[in-house]
Amino acid sequence: MGSIIENTPTLLQVSPLPQEDGKKTNFGAVVDGLDLNNISDRDVQALKETIWKHKVIIVRGQKSLQPVKQWELVTRFDPDAPQVHSHGDVKSFNKFGGLLSKSRDVLGIPGAENVRLIGKGYQGADHYGIKDKTVKKPLSHDWHATKLSQDEFDSGHTRFQRWHIDAPLYERDPAWFTTLRCIKRPTEPKVTVHWDDGSGQTMEVEPGLTAFFSNVQTYELMTPEEQKVADHSWVEYAPRPYTWMGECRGNPNGLGVASEGREKSLEELGDWDPAHVKRYPMVWVNPVTGEKAFMVHGICARRVFLRSSPDEEPRMVDDVAEIRRWLKPIQERVLKPEYIMLPSVQEGDIVMWANWQCFHTAVDYPDAYGPRTMHQANIGASSAPVGPVPIPVLA
Repeated sequence: MGSIIENTPTLLQVSPLPQEDGKKTNFGAVVDGLDLNNISDRDVQALKETIWKHKVIIVRGQKSLQPVKQWELVTRFDPDAPQVHSHGDVKSFNKFGGLLSKSRDVLGIPGAENVRLIGKGYQGADHYGIKDKTVKKPLSHDWHATKLSQDEFDSGHTRFQRWHIDAPLYERDPAWFTTLRCIKRPTEPKVTVHWDDGSGQTMEVEPGLTAFFSNVQTYELMTPEEQKVADHSWVEYAPRPYTWMGECRGNPNGLGVASEGREKSLEELGDWDPAHVKRYPMVWVNPVTGEKAFMVHGICARRVFLRSSPDEEPRMVDDVAEIRRWLKPIQERVLKPEYIMLPSVQEGDIVMWANWQCFHTAVDYPDAYGPRTMHQANIGASSAPVGPVPIPVLA
């Protein structure tokens, strides 16, 4: 039986996701009682607070959701935000998306272009105005520095693709939330996710799902000394970061990139505006719960500034290999099966998550399992993430 949102005049019903045996995840919820085609302002506010509180939610029963209404909901979450997808329009995404645009087909839904069709396989004769489309550039394990053979993949051996947040990390601020509506996905047979990093860790999961871990839990697993450094430090991301690291290759567990010297020089990036380069705290404070999340997107980090107090002179590190070595033991503590959630979504469900609180990744499956169709939308936030300690303004 779902609970009613406290102190909010709404019929929004929220139930925590059931805890699986052996799991240590402490986030996630299911929401019932909504028709997102016709949602009141008070329910939008209640839903917004629910995402901040639970970090990942599944809104059931949205088979009839119109794409334009999905985008409208995204804009109502953050009405002061620029009215465009966080990665810009499809044309600019394909031009500047680097790793993101070369790794998969992404199309705008006609009449609601900020809602993106992502998936694999044949999408039908007429998918909301997209005619006879077969997604021929799906996710690929070629991204990983160590290869997964086609025979292994076809037998159901798969990997986490790329742990990330939905954030341009240049010009626009990271979206508060991402919404992902499930139109179609295969449900069987299961695949086995392998870390393939020497740890021997695996997870058996349904195909076509998205994996999550909470960076609040990442922060909680840090030592007091690590937390002190993280609270007072910040990261500077590369200009046009996904182009900068577009030739890099990922670690086999999907977290971070291999340091192989494949980053582009700043001169190779072409025109870019120094005013659009992003500097964010390492720790982001949840605006509703006050929780701290360790939110360093290591694949795009070009420089970090480390200090343990507001008065300490920061140590600037611009060796990306050193940055990645520092991040690895911190972030891999949470990269264990007991901390990873792959909420099972059915056709018509829409998953919403707080980009300021968690990492997520796709998990690919063999083509023979059938097509996958999802509608994704988010909007670059109207405000930048705030840390527990303000970072200094550079002249």
